[in-house]
Amino acid sequence: MMIVLLMLACTGAALAQRGGQTPSQATRPVANPQTKTQKEDTLSVNVNLVDLLYTVADKKGRFITSLRKEDFKVYEDDKNQVISNFTAETDLPLTIALLVDTSGSIRDKLRFEQEAAIEFFYSTLHRGKDKAMVISFDSGVDLLQDFTDNPETLADAVRKIRAGGGTSLYDAVYLAVNEKLANQPGRLVIILISDGDDNSSRISLTETMELAQRRNVAIYSISTNSAAYFGSKDQDRGDKTLKRFSEETGGRPFFPEKIQDLAVSFQEIGEELRSQYRLAYIPSNNKADGTFRKIRIDVANKGYKVKARTGYYAPRAAAAATSQNK
Repeated sequence: MMIVLLMLACTGAALAQRGGQTPSQATRPVANPQTKTQKEDTLSVNVNLVDLLYTVADKKGRFITSLRKEDFKVYEDDKNQVISNFTAETDLPLTIALLVDTSGSIRDKLRFEQEAAIEFFYSTLHRGKDKAMVISFDSGVDLLQDFTDNPETLADAVRKIRAGGGTSLYDAVYLAVNEKLANQPGRLVIILISDGDDNSSRISLTETMELAQRRNVAIYSISTNSAAYFGSKDQDRGDKTLKRFSEETGGRPFFPEKIQDLAVSFQEIGEELRSQYRLAYIPSNNKADGTFRKIRIDVANKGYKVKARTGYYAPRAAAAATSQNK
């Protein structure tokens, strides 16, 4: 049964309910984010362990997958940490949310987006192991297909996408992270196809970014702006937003020169998701103060570049106590 996450239409009509209250009746589409994050702290970090997924590439952008634990050093707020666990994750189960901007500004690009997304599902998903879902957003946010490992079912949902009105980009990302990816197993990924514009969200960019970092969701953004020969200030602003989403969550932004190159971007995302390392460490700073901790991973070969999320939010004291009592 198709589930509608949320609709922020101008009419105020609610298409989903949560906890007995229609989201459109509240001042925000979900409960106050500050209240929620106090109760539902990060899933990627507990009191004792910080878990990181990252990639390493050479100067030509080729992924390096043969390195060992000894080749890396990890720093938290510039303090060296002891790596306790290390693996090369070339076949980690994937949990993917595809978010497609269907606002009026991308109307003429939609067909290429659909074709590229469908090909990605067929070429990337491993039946019985990976799963994906499809969300479209304009002035509202709709779940077109819930999690499945069937590429054909996902392709059918993608083909049904139609262009709409305004853009609720931040709402779409926030809801995907908070309502659908929360508590899911495997590598949590959002693939976001958009021009980066937002003109109708109730949630802010800052709130959305913080939640994605807390839940360890990597955002791979594909800009639809580069299809234009000359960029505008709006396009530049949108691309900066997409870049921030990706770089701060350990994903990667893509800016294809032509809309027809979307398929190449999807192909590179699939390759990167199968070429990762995973390490974990017990932080030397054991304060459960809810602060943001900066992370840096260094690799011995200076010709290689590490790409990982920029940091994490430490648990708060109340959340830490709850975790220890479980």
